[in-house]
Amino acid sequence: MVESDEIQKLIDDISFRKSISKDYAKMKVEEISKELRNIMKFEQESFKKIEEFEKTQNNPDLIKYAKMICKNTTEREITQIQEIYLKKIDEEYLK
Repeated sequence: MVESDEIQKLIDDISFRKSISKDYAKMKVEEISKELRNIMKFEQESFKKIEEFEKTQNNPDLIKYAKMICKNTTEREITQIQEIYLKKIDEEYLK
């Protein structure tokens, strides 16, 4: 049961990140760049934890769900940030 709790906590952390979306369009390029680095770091750390769970825990369905939600949530946020980031760079630096 403790195993499932750890995986569930990771899933909750990923879902919480999804719920605190920011208004990237109002941020400066430097702030957006920092946010992009943060989400990429979060994604890497989450997948490391999931890999550890795969080695040590026996709940493949929950682990598969954690992978799926992590991938979908972080990719969506990264794509959103990248679009705004590139648009801001174009507006501010390439005029």
